[in-house]
Amino acid sequence: MMQFLDLAVLLPIIAALTVITNILVEVLKTVTYKKIPTQFLAVIIAQVLTFTVYSAYITINMLPAVWYFHIAAFVVGMMVAYAAMFGFDTLKNALEGRDKDGN
Repeated sequence: MMQFLDLAVLLPIIAALTVITNILVEVLKTVTYKKIPTQFLAVIIAQVLTFTVYSAYITINMLPAVWYFHIAAFVVGMMVAYAAMFGFDTLKNALEGRDKDGN
């Protein structure tokens, strides 16, 4: 019987990918500030990280690389990018006691 990724494993992976994406974007945006928009950089980093983790997971568990797994990995990568782009600023403002406009 084939083993699949369940939700209990997927959610911590998405959270870890989001944190790693945030860290890498913060480091790399100082290097690429005027060359690449920060949100585009976040999407690229999130997709690369997500597909790397996805490839490692299917290789380790010897799962077949079917087409809908690739689409699911792309969607998860977009979710990670979205969370990395907007989740960090929202969390930072919430911890500082500001609303979404920074007031």
